[in-house]
Amino acid sequence: MQAKWLRILRILRTVVCVVLLAFVIGMILQRSAEAANRGNQRAGFGRGLLHGILMPMALPNLLVGKDVPIYAANNTGVPYKLGYTAGVNACGAVFFGCFFWGWSRRRRA
Repeated sequence: MQAKWLRILRILRTVVCVVLLAFVIGMILQRSAEAANRGNQRAGFGRGLLHGILMPMALPNLLVGKDVPIYAANNTGVPYKLGYTAGVNACGAVFFGCFFWGWSRRRRA
């Protein structure tokens, strides 16, 4: 019975760590977007890639009602959108790759 509680606590600890990390990333994204939007420079491929990678981590902030910018309105068009799409897909590949790798490892054990 104690092993069950240890497993529940481990899962809870992991969820709390992920949520805290998401809030920190959301705050970083908020501040970087504010700093980048002060000038007249349009967002290009690099900033699109960064926004795409950080976009999934903005979910906890959005769920609690905090408006986090996840897309630059002042962008270069296709290069920004390509970077954004590549960032979202890279983040998804890493997340789901780690998830399924851990899942398959647990099934083998």
